[in-house]
Amino acid sequence: MSAPTAAQAMASAAARLRAAGVPDPARDARLLLAHAASVDASRVTLIAPEEIAPEIAERYENLIALRVVRVPVSHLVGQRAFYGRDFKVSRDVLDPRPETETLIELALSEPFERVLDLGTGSGCILVTLLAEQQDAHGVGLDLSESACLQASANAVLHGVHARADIRKSDWFEAADGRFDLIVANPPYLAKSEMAGVSPELRLHEPEMALTDGLDGLSAYRVIASQAQGYLTATGRVLAEIGWQQGPDVAGIFKAAGWGRVRVLPDLDGRDRVLWADTPA
Repeated sequence: MSAPTAAQAMASAAARLRAAGVPDPARDARLLLAHAASVDASRVTLIAPEEIAPEIAERYENLIALRVVRVPVSHLVGQRAFYGRDFKVSRDVLDPRPETETLIELALSEPFERVLDLGTGSGCILVTLLAEQQDAHGVGLDLSESACLQASANAVLHGVHARADIRKSDWFEAADGRFDLIVANPPYLAKSEMAGVSPELRLHEPEMALTDGLDGLSAYRVIASQAQGYLTATGRVLAEIGWQQGPDVAGIFKAAGWGRVRVLPDLDGRDRVLWADTPA
């Protein structure tokens, strides 16, 4: 009996993923075959008519078996694209998300020389900002030692490590000096929301990066109360928020005495970023 073609293997894999409730199973089957065969995803169609080699078939089977139990594709291939760059990821850090690119766009809309990234995780925000703003320097803080290592690796990968200082810290604990820009994508899911998130998130990403275990607003209270002590006179804070949290987070910052507070939408028109500053 001849080996299945790559196209047949993909069709079979997609059917298994669909049966397991995986969103977009055809896309995942394609990406994982490309990874198993060590080819670019755009070239999978070229190998589709060919019989799949036994060693590739075995690698592919292992990848599909893990995806069936909802291990994220990014963890299986070891990276995730964000703002035009590939970032190394693992189960120790939150996967970079497309909606976070809204924060990047807003951060780059005004100049900055020194940036502080709270809860840096994979480092995707800090590294992207330093890569886009070649004369800027930054500090990335995270409570997780594993996240600090991942962020440091991504800083090296994208050539910004000389301008990135990654430190283990409980929020502002290890911060010093003042910054033109403070950014954060903090854990903003309420404990009550965790039961409804996807298995990829709930089972395979760090819980401390997803929820504060309370109402989802704890991090914003810390940032609102402490960030002014680390900002320059014209500095600003940008924090990603959950799409239903705009009024609550804005209220927290206004109550803490911030001079200007805005809630800005992502490309889907949903509240996504809190912008706070203290104009003279």
